[in-house]
Amino acid sequence: MAGPLKDKDSPLHPDVRQQQTLTQFPTRETCYTPSIQMAPPFPEEVLTVSSSVPLRVSAALSTAEESRVKLESLLEKERVLSNTLQQHLQGAQVWADGIGQVLGQLDTLERHMKYLQCLARIEELSDSIQQYLMTNSMWDAVGAIDRMASLDMGLRESGCSHLQAFLRETLRFWHKILKDKLASDFEEVLTQFHWPFISPPTQTLSPPANAQELNSQLELLVSQLLSLQTSDDLISEKKETPSRPGQSQTPPLSLPIQIMLLPLSKRFRYHFTGNRQTNNLSKPEWYLTQVLIWMGNSSNFMDEKIQPVLDRAGAKVNARVELCRGLLTLAQEKLAQDAPRLLYDDALFCHLVDEVLQFEKELRGTHSYPRTYPGVLHILLEETVFQKWLSVERKMAVEKVDAMLSAEGAWSSQYKDITDMDELKAPDCAETFMTLLLVITERYRSLPCPRAQLSFLALQKELVDDFRIRLTQVMKEESRQPLSPRYCAILNAANYISTVLSDWGDNVFFLQLQQAAVSVGEEILGPLGATETGRLASLEGSLFEALLALLERLRGDMLGRLLDAVMRDVKEKAQPYCKDRWISLPSQNDQATMSLSSSACPMMLCLRDHLLQLQQMLCLPLFQTFWQGLAERLDNFIYEDLILYNHFNEGGVAQLQYDMTRNLFPLFGHYCKRPENFFKHVKEACIILTLKVGPALLLCDMLKQSEEDEGILNHQQPSPESALNELGVYKLAPSDVQILLNLRSAWLKQ
Repeated sequence: MAGPLKDKDSPLHPDVRQQQTLTQFPTRETCYTPSIQMAPPFPEEVLTVSSSVPLRVSAALSTAEESRVKLESLLEKERVLSNTLQQHLQGAQVWADGIGQVLGQLDTLERHMKYLQCLARIEELSDSIQQYLMTNSMWDAVGAIDRMASLDMGLRESGCSHLQAFLRETLRFWHKILKDKLASDFEEVLTQFHWPFISPPTQTLSPPANAQELNSQLELLVSQLLSLQTSDDLISEKKETPSRPGQSQTPPLSLPIQIMLLPLSKRFRYHFTGNRQTNNLSKPEWYLTQVLIWMGNSSNFMDEKIQPVLDRAGAKVNARVELCRGLLTLAQEKLAQDAPRLLYDDALFCHLVDEVLQFEKELRGTHSYPRTYPGVLHILLEETVFQKWLSVERKMAVEKVDAMLSAEGAWSSQYKDITDMDELKAPDCAETFMTLLLVITERYRSLPCPRAQLSFLALQKELVDDFRIRLTQVMKEESRQPLSPRYCAILNAANYISTVLSDWGDNVFFLQLQQAAVSVGEEILGPLGATETGRLASLEGSLFEALLALLERLRGDMLGRLLDAVMRDVKEKAQPYCKDRWISLPSQNDQATMSLSSSACPMMLCLRDHLLQLQQMLCLPLFQTFWQGLAERLDNFIYEDLILYNHFNEGGVAQLQYDMTRNLFPLFGHYCKRPENFFKHVKEACIILTLKVGPALLLCDMLKQSEEDEGILNHQQPSPESALNELGVYKLAPSDVQILLNLRSAWLKQ
């Protein structure tokens, strides 16, 4: 029969009993001692644990019950308090709504009060200005106007549009009255100084008797007008026009300068607007020159009279520059009106561009107008005007290229009779073409926009490539006669253009354009690869690198054709010389004196004539490349077609060496100090062929032995190369030397 059920937490439960008693068992170490003892039972401890567990459980349950009762009590209190608070808030909301309404009314009243205070302040300032004007207290009136302007600036962020409009109208009203009065007095004083200076001021005019008083009035009026500057800027700000492309924002003109410009502005508009004869679209130089004349006539007065007054008043402006700015505005407005009307007349448009560029040059140079301020070039950068300018430049450049290539003296140099000035021997067409490109560069150099400059650079590169294609076409027509003066002139032209473009690549202006091309050039110069962009950015390459490569290819092709033609002629003349009986020539001892082989004379004369002719027709760099290339080809020809083709006796070797060292090499000695270095095959072949029998046989044996021992390391025996180097042979290989040694008839019998 099963025993009674036991609670798992009861000490009588088998699991609990086992867990408690296990802790009393000995460890493995104690169990395995030499004297094994049985563990005694612990009945008292088991009974103690069994009796204490129910007491602890009861205490825990009692504590939990007390906590539950307290929690329920707290929750009940929270519900009561929440209900009470909610009722209170509902009751207080009525009061809060009432207080909010009162506060809103107070805020409205406060804003109304401030509004009325502002109106009162405006009225107060207005009354003060009126009173000051009635008592002729100009400085006080100016101060009141300035305070009203400050109030206007303070209301900029306000939403009171009607108040702002009222204040602005009031300010405009009093500002106009005060400005008109001061301007009238200022104009009277200026008139006594003979302003404006329409013609150059004369030094013979004696100063007025009241000069001291006039100077005082001038200084007073200028100072008062400067004090009105803030209010004047506020009133006129709505009339400011946005800046055009390429034109930087500039501060407004100072008020005294504006008044000084009024009579000049009237004269300008009288003469250059409407139906006046002076308002002529074909004569932009009339109004541009007039503006420059007024600048020049007024410069001394601005520097001597106005500038000191501005300095004492603390105005950080340059009087002369300010006047130039004002006069420039007249020219800019006139140009902006006229330029679009000339887009369909190329001749008039080109004339306008020329006059504008000349005006800008004089403005920056003669009148020292700062480059930080815009001139008139930005008018030409308007999109439609600028595109017209580019198309006209392209059209006129192509027409000029056509004319220069078809001219009678296109392929002759105008400096051909002046040796010092004709180093590059550039034909007139090439020199005129590069002058055309230089003129285009000078026309766009001063443009304020890098993007526009890069557009012109792209046009120049297009023109250079077109000229290169034309040179190629003319060259192909002349390729049947590569030794003609015209063919050489084409070659000189390609070299001249390449030289100039290389120099331009190192020019500061084009280096600056190169940096601009890295950032904005893709839109104008086409997509640039990562490598090309990196080369441009690091200044390793140049803007003309692609063109230079094409020109170099043309130059190399033409030089190759020229060398081919000369070598054909030389080879033809050298045939008897190559077929001479070198194996049966008399020895040097049998001849009284050595002389040039008769069969070599035609070849030598042909070489001499071609060298002299091409030295006259080619520029120095090209001629140096030519004669060095000719020497290399001639060296290979004589070595392969003469030396390796024949056998030699002692007399033949001596004659060959004499012909080479005393006749051929000196032909090239006019162009370098050691011409034999350009004929290494021939020179070293002569060294081998002129060896005595003993050294020749030893060398032959050593080369054969070296060939047999190939692959076997022998440090005691010198290498064939070192032996040949001792003889002065560096170019020829040991195998070539063996072939040469076999060409001596005397050695073949040994």
